[in-house]
Amino acid sequence: MKTNKLLFAAFMLTAFLAYSLSMSAQAANPKSGKSSGAPQWSVQVDKVDPGDVILESAFRVAIYENLLDEMAKTKRFKQVFRSGDHHAADVPDLLILKTTVQKYTAGSETRRTVTTVSGATKLKVSSQLTTKDGKVVLEKVVDGNVRFFGGNLRATHNLAHNIGTQIKESTLPPPNPATAEGSIERTMEASAGSVSTSEMDVR
Repeated sequence: MKTNKLLFAAFMLTAFLAYSLSMSAQAANPKSGKSSGAPQWSVQVDKVDPGDVILESAFRVAIYENLLDEMAKTKRFKQVFRSGDHHAADVPDLLILKTTVQKYTAGSETRRTVTTVSGATKLKVSSQLTTKDGKVVLEKVVDGNVRFFGGNLRATHNLAHNIGTQIKESTLPPPNPATAEGSIERTMEASAGSVSTSEMDVR
């Protein structure tokens, strides 16, 4: 009987120590993301600006629709709005995603099938996240190419995916009017001179 009590006491002590260690680990490594309660921006995706590039309307629409999907996948934004959505006007912490085409090379799916050294479809855009009053929070130059197998419109998916990856991996200032201005300046200083490009090829 005495042995059983000792075993029970030892078990309870072990369980208490395990619980204490678990709580200490959680306190030292809090979970990130929505569960942390950190405030998030919302984003409105503007229609794609072709700039001086002649780009088929199907490509512009495909880039736009893929961007909407990719912004939701980043999980960096509380809400994702389409261009012209009147609900966005009432959102205080809103960023606007602007995409301007810089370069487009129409490729050939047939040539890509025959050879791996020609026929690539190439897209290069300037991607900006700005506040409502026009302050630039993030600016990147991003590529979306199809070098091997895949239809030409696949380049629009790759482009949107790469933009989403750039945003997901970048540091955004907090959506707090009291601290956002200084944070925006620091973010732009950090990204100045390191405007990056990225590619994703379909193999």
